[in-house]
Amino acid sequence: MNQISVVGLDLAKNVFQVHAVDQVGQVVTRKKLARSKVCQFFAQLPPCLIGLEACASAHYWARTLSALGHEVKMIPPAFVKPYLKSNKNDRNDAEAICEAVQRPSMRFVEPKSLEQQAVLHLHHGRQQLVRQRVATSNHIRAVLAEYGIELPQGVQVISHRLPEILEDAENDLPMMTRLLLAELKSEHDQLIERADRLETQIKAWHKQNEASQRVEDIPGVGALTASALVATVSDGKQFENGRQLAAYLGLVPRQASSGGKDRLLGISKRGDSYLRGLLIHGARAVIHHVRRRIKSGEPGKNPWVEQLLQRCHVNEVAVALANKMARIAWVLLARKEKYQAVAA
Repeated sequence: MNQISVVGLDLAKNVFQVHAVDQVGQVVTRKKLARSKVCQFFAQLPPCLIGLEACASAHYWARTLSALGHEVKMIPPAFVKPYLKSNKNDRNDAEAICEAVQRPSMRFVEPKSLEQQAVLHLHHGRQQLVRQRVATSNHIRAVLAEYGIELPQGVQVISHRLPEILEDAENDLPMMTRLLLAELKSEHDQLIERADRLETQIKAWHKQNEASQRVEDIPGVGALTASALVATVSDGKQFENGRQLAAYLGLVPRQASSGGKDRLLGISKRGDSYLRGLLIHGARAVIHHVRRRIKSGEPGKNPWVEQLLQRCHVNEVAVALANKMARIAWVLLARKEKYQAVAA
């Protein structure tokens, strides 16, 4: 049997598919592997190139197979799709991965460390709790609206105002509805408390990470954004420049250009939507302060944003500023520099 040079591994929960070729591209083996047999199979192989799709559990398998001496590269699933020859199944997927990983122009995903994944899981867990809290508060407001009771917007409004409403005997709330709202309020308050505990853990990690603290110096970037950015891209050296990082986060226009005629559309919205949202919200905070200073007649501290506001919609300015923040963050991470504000 010829020696295996490249392997395409299609990941799954229990049954994995292997497609292996030799140095000249001849198929050496196609087989299914149970999860418990994967490490045993690759431990017996000489060091080779292994391609994986960047999907669930991919970072774990990249670390595990790298520890066995193999070179492991993860490919975005969208970049594997063009190499799929026929109908989609595990066998064809593994072959497509094997073909894609050998392309010299292919772009790969950098494997994340255990610490990076742990921090990102804190972020995603907090985000999930916030979504549940918003859903619960919307439910409470909808129930109250059915009885003609309106609550103003705000995270703490339900915690502060709902007890008074439940104790008011003059409104038309039935007893069953009062009991329901009391249960929902308890759940709402618990979700806030749990999300705050996760945020405290994120900020504690941020205070111990020097790179995250350097990124926080950028105007509009807080502890949450800085920690999420560092946990996602590490030192940023997988990108050649800051523009590539901005493109990775979906903060650049989509193109529909043809025949030498350039046509730019809205932002691509590729990459991590959570991190992109944090950067855009941070940019909106900066814009809010700039517009407030302009309105009050104070001297501006960010002339670049002020000039954009004069000729662009505020949403366009927010995306442009978020793009700039991402590019600055790349410089701070890749070159290990500190942020230096430009004098107005």
